[in-house]
Amino acid sequence: MTKQIADFKLVEKRDFGRSVLLRLRSEQALPDIAPGQFVQVRVDGSPSTYLRRPISIHDVDFQQNKITLLVQQVGEGTRHLAAANLGDLINMVFPLGNGFTLPEKGENVLLVGGGIGIAPLFYFAKVLNDKGIKPTLLLGGKTESDLLRLADYQQLGETFVTTEDGSIGEKGFVTMHSVWQKQSFDKIYVCGPKPMMKAVAKLAAEKGVWCEVSLENLMACGLGACLCCVEDTEEGNVCVCKEGPVFNTRRLKW
Repeated sequence: MTKQIADFKLVEKRDFGRSVLLRLRSEQALPDIAPGQFVQVRVDGSPSTYLRRPISIHDVDFQQNKITLLVQQVGEGTRHLAAANLGDLINMVFPLGNGFTLPEKGENVLLVGGGIGIAPLFYFAKVLNDKGIKPTLLLGGKTESDLLRLADYQQLGETFVTTEDGSIGEKGFVTMHSVWQKQSFDKIYVCGPKPMMKAVAKLAAEKGVWCEVSLENLMACGLGACLCCVEDTEEGNVCVCKEGPVFNTRRLKW
């Protein structure tokens, strides 16, 4: 898949508190982008940020050459990125990694997201809708404010919610939601904190359901050169940025 390095202009920004939505437009036509792929963003003007930051692709508009990122502020790099102003140019390498395996039409699909891990599932759900597949979504967070753009996700498929404090949806973790007892699924796709993904993967294995997860290992180069994001698999250690970030759970030594 063709990779590009390009400057994008920040054309829309939405503040969600700890997280921010950045909609970026390129002057160049976008290459094919698969759901689950990511970008490496150069953070200009931050003296302590030397490396690009990996950010999952939240949405794509090919007609207007726009890529949308949902950025959680967790360190100096992402805080600086979140402080960008409309009109600023942001340089990105994209699209990187391997995305989700598309299901067959007619399969019952569940997308499970936790916290900022819901970000890549939005574009994935849009692509599935375009292919005539209406996914079920199960989104979890610590509290209601963690469930960003919930109304937009609800437009893409039946959406269930859990929060640890019970402020919205069912109280508890995503693996505790009643949907697991009420419905069966042919394929499950997961993104979020590793303990959550491991728990969903275990549940999927117990049910004999095919499952893919999108790992969020620390990445530096995004190209498989620095060996920063290594994950132990049945084939040995692999770089998540190059072999993933999406893996079938049968490959992982979890």
